[in-house]
Amino acid sequence: MISPRPAPPVPHRPILKLLLGDAVSAVITLCTLGMVVLLLPAFNWAVLDAVWSGSEGQDACRAGGACWAYLHDKARLILFGIYPPDQQWRPVVVIGLIVAMVLASLSPRLWNIRLALVWAAAIAVILLLMRGGILGLAPVQTAKWGGLPVTLLLAVVSLGLGFPLAVMLALGRQSDLPVVKAMSVCVIELVRGLPLVGLLFVAAILLPLLLPAGWTIDKLGRTVAALTIFAAAYLAEVLRGGLQGLGPGQAEAARALGIPYWKMIGNIILPQAIQKVIPPLTNTAIVMVKNTSLVMIVGVFDMLGAGRAAAGDPAWPAPFTETYLFVAALYFAICFSISIYARWLERRVKARSYA
Repeated sequence: MISPRPAPPVPHRPILKLLLGDAVSAVITLCTLGMVVLLLPAFNWAVLDAVWSGSEGQDACRAGGACWAYLHDKARLILFGIYPPDQQWRPVVVIGLIVAMVLASLSPRLWNIRLALVWAAAIAVILLLMRGGILGLAPVQTAKWGGLPVTLLLAVVSLGLGFPLAVMLALGRQSDLPVVKAMSVCVIELVRGLPLVGLLFVAAILLPLLLPAGWTIDKLGRTVAALTIFAAAYLAEVLRGGLQGLGPGQAEAARALGIPYWKMIGNIILPQAIQKVIPPLTNTAIVMVKNTSLVMIVGVFDMLGAGRAAAGDPAWPAPFTETYLFVAALYFAICFSISIYARWLERRVKARSYA
């Protein structure tokens, strides 16, 4: 038997070292405290000196504080653009429907063809609600659509249509058929080599010229086409990385068992490839949400475009800061929600792999 030994003594550490740590940690802590002190005037501007009530009028916003009363007055214009005020209940329903569909699609167990059909039906209902002209709804041209519904619609539709196209491009680039592989490589590299702004201008100007006589696509439709192609090219490269990470063994085993090609891709290869590339897929989705702000260049008024239009009201003292902070907060809420969902999905996949 070994006799018990006393516990090792607890080293005595000075209180300053406990609070600040080593020299590097102390420098970082002091710099952070300095930044907090420097931001105190911003806190005074945003909270203490701010004008919160719209009843105080535009003149009260000239005192130097934040003019949050302006957002109270212009929130509808920023959120819905120039959509007719008496019909703005329709974009509210559209926002609720998009959010409800996204929440209902979070579980991977529901990812099947039936969910795709439900999404197609939901998009059709959304377009009918926004456009109107049936069931007693007043018609509203797409030129009057704007704000948050357009941002959500562009992001959801471009990613939803771009993902199947990205799967085809990724498989085509991995194909042994020279023509299919060359076409996939050309599409991916051409789109990835162009800036999104240039692609939007190509879709807005050249696409109507390429259509047959008598065919036309409105500005919103051309914008969706450009965003879809752009998303597909970037998603295809992400998926190709996942396909390369699997190796040829999975496909060879499936062919040896006589499993048809598309069943092998849909049930064996693609689910494993997606699990390997969840972080870059999330990054691409977030980038596409933020890229919707560029459609303002071709005359589509998304949330940022509606905010700029609202900030141009001469009755208010140039509240550009408040406008962009409000729009940035909405973008952050959307993108941060995507990040939280991606982390939850990664933990779920990791837990299932260990089970």
